[in-house]
Amino acid sequence: MNVTPSENMQMAVNAVWVHRFRSLLTILGIVIGITTVVTVASLLTGLRQGVVIFFQELGPDNIFVFKTSGDPSGPVSLKERKRRALKPEYVDLVKRWCSNLADVGLVLYLPAVVNGNPVTARVPGYESDTINVSGSSPNMESISPRDFAAGRYFTPEEDLRGAHVAMIGSNLADSLFPTGHALGRAIMMDGAEYIIIGVYAKAKGGFFGENGMDNAIVLPLRTLRNRYPQIDNFMIVAQAKPGRRQEAYYEVEWAMRRLRGLATKDADDFSISTPDQIIQQFDRITGLIGLVAIAISGLGLLVGGIGVMNIMLVSVTERTREIGVRKALGARRRDIIGQFLIEAMALTGAGGLLGIAIAVLITMLVGALVPSLPSQVPAWALITGFSVSVAVGVFFGVWPAVKAARLDPVEALRYE
Repeated sequence: MNVTPSENMQMAVNAVWVHRFRSLLTILGIVIGITTVVTVASLLTGLRQGVVIFFQELGPDNIFVFKTSGDPSGPVSLKERKRRALKPEYVDLVKRWCSNLADVGLVLYLPAVVNGNPVTARVPGYESDTINVSGSSPNMESISPRDFAAGRYFTPEEDLRGAHVAMIGSNLADSLFPTGHALGRAIMMDGAEYIIIGVYAKAKGGFFGENGMDNAIVLPLRTLRNRYPQIDNFMIVAQAKPGRRQEAYYEVEWAMRRLRGLATKDADDFSISTPDQIIQQFDRITGLIGLVAIAISGLGLLVGGIGVMNIMLVSVTERTREIGVRKALGARRRDIIGQFLIEAMALTGAGGLLGIAIAVLITMLVGALVPSLPSQVPAWALITGFSVSVAVGVFFGVWPAVKAARLDPVEALRYE
């Protein structure tokens, strides 16, 4: 008696469905493992997409030079804090020496605390201390362009005379002016008044769903330097000519080492980076998180696989007489093996599908509850999750299937 693969599949599914509660408990480890790895993959994929979009908005051809690594407005290690600050005079020299650059701009970052006092922005009735303040050169509008919800960028003339004008991010505009109409209004910051001439549109992308540009106050560079002459957190932004960023990168690095008077054997006392390099650093961090998730899911899959093997061995014992009858009717060894292997695959495959469904629901729930945290379910995670779950069924179902196929039909028929 030959049994077709479709008949084997039907018998396997029926066997799983008859003992569905037992089957559900058996595949619980599979469900947990697949849910973990698909959920983590979805969140990391969304986070990476946010980072990529963030740097695309900053300028994919830009090269950033700062005295320390990391966020210019963030914490700095003690070793890097001792480095010499960059000088504004570097801008003209870098542009003159580097033939692969289209333009070079300068940004000055104001620390969150100045002279022992936190920097805040105030209007009548409202105040915000979650701000980051910077001063930009006039050409930063073209080097790192951003969309405006209302208003405009400051002019070179306003920068030249140190005008007290400012552009603010969308989140800050909503915090200080809940009713809207921020344009043309005045804000107080550290005892000085600034007129809002531009409100940036909501920034795209960001780190972990947050984009600091939405809480930014951008002033003309000269205005900020006049107000805080003691601050020297300068960052140089060099824009490479189209298609020549790599050549420009090496030129800027050479120019900075020359300006800093570094010998050939000396290490850089500044940080130079491109969007691609920062994304690669992010990938290394998320790669470690992914490995932890795989380790956790691997334990779940191992527990689930052992559970599947155990339940399949029990099933072989329970159905010894059935196996004997099938063999007596002419079922071949490969038919028996196929039946029990397909049953194990159906069991773990169902666990994989359930884990994927739960992971998708969790991802959607995170996206709904925390809109600022991007989440995206990649197709490769769904395919890999289901494939791995089925493979676990094959691996742990082989021994029970072979054991069933080796049963002697005469002894099996006598089994009670």
